[in-house]
Amino acid sequence: MPDYWASCGYRLLRTGADGRLVVTDDFLRSFLQRPELAPVADSCAAERAIADALVRQPGAAIEPGALAAIRDDDARYNYEVFLRFRARLVAAPSLEAAYVEMFSGGGVDVPPDFVRQLTQVLLRHALGSNADPIAVRVAEALFRTQRITITGERAVMAADEATIERFATPGAFGSLGELLARNSTPTRSVDLDVLDRENAPMYWERDEQHDLAISLNRGQPALDALCAVLSRWVAHFLDVDVTITPRREIDERAWVWHVGLDVESTALLNDLYNGADVDEARLARLLCLFELRFADPSAMRAAIAGRPVYLAMAMDADQRLKLKPQNLLFNLPLARLQ
Repeated sequence: MPDYWASCGYRLLRTGADGRLVVTDDFLRSFLQRPELAPVADSCAAERAIADALVRQPGAAIEPGALAAIRDDDARYNYEVFLRFRARLVAAPSLEAAYVEMFSGGGVDVPPDFVRQLTQVLLRHALGSNADPIAVRVAEALFRTQRITITGERAVMAADEATIERFATPGAFGSLGELLARNSTPTRSVDLDVLDRENAPMYWERDEQHDLAISLNRGQPALDALCAVLSRWVAHFLDVDVTITPRREIDERAWVWHVGLDVESTALLNDLYNGADVDEARLARLLCLFELRFADPSAMRAAIAGRPVYLAMAMDADQRLKLKPQNLLFNLPLARLQ
């Protein structure tokens, strides 16, 4: 099987004896090649000196006075951000620990692009080398925004938002459905094949093109694959085994705990649980419901041991799905967090 997501930096890390990822100089060095940090033609001598020092030794100490000498305000700020990010990574015993710590302080001070890359790297590690291609594609939704289109037959299609924006001409085909309808366009042709079980192997040829759509309907392989991805994510970080299955509705008699997988579904579930009025337009944004069960009920808070945990995901008013996989790491009813 191909070494998928090769550009994310996973192969630059080391796996420790505990199965967690260990940050290396090569991994830190890869961030210095980003356009925000790599020197340009008009970079000043101070900026070039810092860049050279960090490339030689990514863990090198940089004195505040050296940073202050950078003439360009944006360049100085970018190095300050990187050094703060680097400090988080090297202070933690593993990349997993650093990732969790980023969300534990009440406010994330790491650039969104860095968070997305760490999420991708950690998913690559959790999915392993024998991953199912549909699971790998649907896992992209945990670090890349998806654009949702719902047809008249209630077929829920997801495609990469950045890809749609790249292919779309100004003012034209603003939805996935319109894009798919224009596949035969001779200029700026759009090639958004729908990945399913029959054509799944082609993902390995396009794993970093982000140009494959998926169906999120019940009974489709992508939704079942998403359940498996989320289960592996929980197991990798929290060392608990869970099963996640799609559901059509919530059994209100069993509803004692829920977790939204994004901002929209979190607010929606909270309102429904508290009996607030939810209008039809907002309710229609709810894409999927899931039921999570712990293999060992004793791993749950004693008061609700054995009860299901309901999950949901929803698109926003602009039909975007922005999953927040960290929600599962902080909001499950674990006994050890009582």
